[in-house]
Amino acid sequence: MIADEPGSQDLDWIQVVQRLRTIAGEGLAYSENDYDRDRYRRLAELADEIVTAQSGSLSTGGEAVLIGEGYPTPKVDVRAAVFRGGQILLVREASDGRWSLAGGWADLGETPGEVAVREVAEEAGYIVSPRRLLALWDKSRHGHPRSLEAIYKIVIDCSLVGSQQNRPPSHEVLEVGWFDPADLPPLSTGRITESQVLRIVQLHQDQALPADFD
Repeated sequence: MIADEPGSQDLDWIQVVQRLRTIAGEGLAYSENDYDRDRYRRLAELADEIVTAQSGSLSTGGEAVLIGEGYPTPKVDVRAAVFRGGQILLVREASDGRWSLAGGWADLGETPGEVAVREVAEEAGYIVSPRRLLALWDKSRHGHPRSLEAIYKIVIDCSLVGSQQNRPPSHEVLEVGWFDPADLPPLSTGRITESQVLRIVQLHQDQALPADFD
């Protein structure tokens, strides 16, 4: 068994899987013959076998485990910070019943600001306009539950423009609400933490502060 307890002298299995997937991805991206590509595909399969064996130690939250071809890079999660009268907009996620900033994975062909606008419209039913970057965080460094994926989190400060009428309910969101930052509901910590929300509030309130980044 590969240990995943902090301070263990055994190998950290999540780091092992991440490294194996990186090596496999680099090999698949740059190998020039089928023999080497087959070896790197097998390395990716071994990484998946470790995840399968350790599946009771980590909830992947639906993350893809098998590696695709191409050079491995972090995924990008874009979140929108929307304020109204001192309250912050949150959505309750259907996946875990907890609350988060509206947002999701960046899509090809969209800027981060466009992603933020679309996600707020789809998940919360509000029309917003992106104003400025508040934060660009490496998820692994901010107290989130551990993840097999390398993820960068972008938070965009958005101005409230209006609300959509007759918006069909999103299958990803159970409800939408405005909350006092001093009285937050249970948060979906895989997406956002309390310390991050409080920092976002500070950055929103003081426009002279530069964006956070890792």
